[in-house]
Amino acid sequence: MSDQRFRRAIERFDELNAADPRPEPREWRYSQRMSATLAELEPTASEALRLAVHAQHLCRWRIPRDAYPMDRAGYKAWRAALMQLHAELAGDVLREVGYDEALSARVAELLTKKRLKLDDEAQTLEDVACLVFLRFEWSAFAAKHDDEKLVRILARTWLKMSPRGQSAAARLELDDRARTLLARALASA
Repeated sequence: MSDQRFRRAIERFDELNAADPRPEPREWRYSQRMSATLAELEPTASEALRLAVHAQHLCRWRIPRDAYPMDRAGYKAWRAALMQLHAELAGDVLREVGYDEALSARVAELLTKKRLKLDDEAQTLEDVACLVFLRFEWSAFAAKHDDEKLVRILARTWLKMSPRGQSAAARLELDDRARTLLARALASA
């Protein structure tokens, strides 16, 4: 791994995310949390995985959720468009800083999660995203939704994770409501 090239790619991802027009650059903060969580979960992660994790929500604000129908199908279409955006932007940055097409393609493959359950690194990226959601985003998210919806979301989140991710999630310090809802989600799964 070229440390300088890697650092430059991360800097470029951070520059792009810092351009978030919202008062607080959420995607910049998210990328920091993603990288820190990966370092805890998989300290020997490959360069491609480390880059993909940091680019997970690259410039996400460019495709707002309300650009799609506010139903499950709309949500899935929005997520697919975001994955494609993240992969394209990450590829542009990686080529700009000198990575070859093979590594750029690997990062894109991880970001689009095409082989999620068949690819250990794609699964690790998904585990990290789920852990970041539970650890850092849960409280604000839970405040906006009723318990039944949250139980369904927690059940889906749990099923997305590998046994290693589930084990890490079980060790998180969650609030009482989250623990209760997670227990209900696991009982219904």
